[in-house]
Amino acid sequence: MPFVRSQGANIYWKVEGDPQKRPLVLLNSIGTDMDLWAEALVPLRREFSLLRIDTRGHGASDVSMCDYELALLAADVRAAMDAADVRAGAIAGVSLGGMIAMQLALDVPGRVTSLVLVCTSSTMDRFAWTARVDKVRAEGMAGIADLAMSRFLSPDFAAERPDVAATVLRGLLNMDPAGYAGCAAAIRDMNLAARLANIQVPTLTVTGRKDSSTPHDGHGEHLIAAIDGAVHVALDAAHLAPLEAPDDLAAAIIDFLKP
Repeated sequence: MPFVRSQGANIYWKVEGDPQKRPLVLLNSIGTDMDLWAEALVPLRREFSLLRIDTRGHGASDVSMCDYELALLAADVRAAMDAADVRAGAIAGVSLGGMIAMQLALDVPGRVTSLVLVCTSSTMDRFAWTARVDKVRAEGMAGIADLAMSRFLSPDFAAERPDVAATVLRGLLNMDPAGYAGCAAAIRDMNLAARLANIQVPTLTVTGRKDSSTPHDGHGEHLIAAIDGAVHVALDAAHLAPLEAPDDLAAAIIDFLKP
């Protein structure tokens, strides 16, 4: 398996598709791994050379026993891009992945050609995320699993696709709590809202009509308003749109990134 060393951790990455096609980097949400994008890969592979990355503390990437920062997680993505020989590319991220994508566009704008921000935000409730960090460190993943699952997938989808819901839950419960807590701390401490106007690349903001974590009202609307030229697509999905609406999400990405 391909790993790259980044600031004390081995980060897992995977490239798929025709290397001659335009690069698209796919980033996962907190509590999932690169397989979050699995249902959307077939149409995306036809259009792009895909680089998927397991965020630090998730999937096959190493866990660091500390609070993480978005700048650190963005540096991990940059290291994986270097290892995959991706000089610059479009970055699509879900939730935490979208936050990392924005951080990357601000820190190294020359590496980012476009952004696709899926069910994400530039600011979250610091008190709520402080409580979540503390709960995970005290009780393990079981302490927040019900809360996370209630937001990850809509009740209708979970009932219709119990196999998907069970897979997501199993992955969440099998996570190292230190990895989840480290990334939750990065969400708690992020400082993106005041810097959004500095993002100067074409940006698509995708919101889920059933998303209670980062809905359009109060979250997506601020990204759309603050990022110059940002466009918006709403999908019939909860927080994990690549699982709940993979075809519609892939179509929106392909349409937005068409030459």
